[in-house]
Amino acid sequence: MKVCEIFLSIQGEGVTMGLPTTFVRLTGCNLRCKWCDTTYAYEEGSEMSIDDIMVKVKGLGCEQVCVTGGEPMCQEDVASLVDHLIGQGYLVTLETNGSVSIESLQCSEHLMISLDVKCPSSGENEKTDFSNLELLSPNDQLKFIIGDRQDYDYAKGILDRHSPVCHVVMTPVGGADLKGLAGWVLEDKLKVRVLPQLHKLIWGDRRGI
Repeated sequence: MKVCEIFLSIQGEGVTMGLPTTFVRLTGCNLRCKWCDTTYAYEEGSEMSIDDIMVKVKGLGCEQVCVTGGEPMCQEDVASLVDHLIGQGYLVTLETNGSVSIESLQCSEHLMISLDVKCPSSGENEKTDFSNLELLSPNDQLKFIIGDRQDYDYAKGILDRHSPVCHVVMTPVGGADLKGLAGWVLEDKLKVRVLPQLHKLIWGDRRGI
């Protein structure tokens, strides 16, 4: 499979925020979100076998592994990679943009699926495969990147229609300006987490962190 980068950092998003994590960023994405902060992962990378990836991950010495992209579900062997990681005792988060079926992923207490639902400001909201939401377990998380009030109302409507059983996270575009979003959530008393992108607060908008 084509791998953009593998590195050790702090998980900056979602319910495992703050945990040291090895990131396996796979190359390629089927979407072009207007505010994407990893455009370099569209094309950059080199071919690696699953065995090569496992050696690199082992060398970084971290129990938590996040398989991300790009869009990892676009790569044919991603489910096999996840299975190998879990088989070696890693706790895995698989980040997906929600536009590709996640049916190939085997349910496991050692796997958390982190599924984005793209909101209108992304320009890609019509690409979401909403059948994926029915496959999420209480161990998983549903994420919304919120750019404006329209995005927030769109996300709220999806929560009303689908009543997800998993954790729900809302994060502002850019990952730092939380005040407006927090106010809307409090006003509506939504049962969601309003979270920043912690890695950007620590290191700024840099690659490989």
